[in-house]
Amino acid sequence: MEQWRTFQNYPKSTVTTHPGGHKRPHNNIQRTQASLASVKVSVHDSTIRKRLGKNGLHGRAPRQKPLLIKKNIKAYLSFARKHLDDPQDLWDNTLWTDEIKILLFGRSVSHYVWCKSNTAFQKKNIIPTVKYGGGSVMVWGCFAASGPGRLAVINGTMNSAVYQKILKENVRPSVCDFKLKRTWVLQQDNDPKHTSKSTSEWLKKNKMKTLEWPSQSPDLNPIEMLWHDFKKVVHVRKPSNVAELQQFCKDEWAKIPLQRCNRLIASYRKCLIAVVAAKGGPTSY
Repeated sequence: MEQWRTFQNYPKSTVTTHPGGHKRPHNNIQRTQASLASVKVSVHDSTIRKRLGKNGLHGRAPRQKPLLIKKNIKAYLSFARKHLDDPQDLWDNTLWTDEIKILLFGRSVSHYVWCKSNTAFQKKNIIPTVKYGGGSVMVWGCFAASGPGRLAVINGTMNSAVYQKILKENVRPSVCDFKLKRTWVLQQDNDPKHTSKSTSEWLKKNKMKTLEWPSQSPDLNPIEMLWHDFKKVVHVRKPSNVAELQQFCKDEWAKIPLQRCNRLIASYRKCLIAVVAAKGGPTSY
């Protein structure tokens, strides 16, 4: 019976050699195990992981990014190139906005426990869940280089009329609080409620200039960074009901450091450079 042997530098090259001299590549753990199993050689998962770790390879949860079609990529890249050399004053006088849903009991953050064998279902080692997440809160928020602006809790179904009411009650006051220049610009994504005919007419009537925005481009909106931190600190407080969740959201949004907002906007050109370098693909922003 012909025997296979594994190279000593496995898994850097992850190659096995046949006595006849030809080489056979294996691209992952499963294929390597399948090859070894065919000759009744058993290698434990931990051994393979250790070898992979020595070569800088570690298991990670894949990052989630919106699916981009060619049309999205083209618009995304076009925006970055068009605004790459815009003065910093433009970004300093932009009011960035977005909506987000915060779950009462959800998997918004990762949890880990250290436990012994056969104790996984002990009360101290489990996280209780509630059907349908136990409720949630939808909020609209805005911020500028000067700091966090108003935060509005959205009750009921969000439609164009509700969105216009939120803008009416929160945009102008936030602009005044930040003392933005008369040339300030409102940033919003291309959600149908934001771009509907009635909303467009309302914005025009109220003389609110909006920043053109490519679809499926959260990497370009620095408020996403704030949402990431925001959800973590809200859940750390462990709200027990929707009313508490709403209050914690308002409290934590107001606590966002001014320096954090300022740094995000000051580095916005770096974000545009990253998009151009990635040719419209996903970035770390």
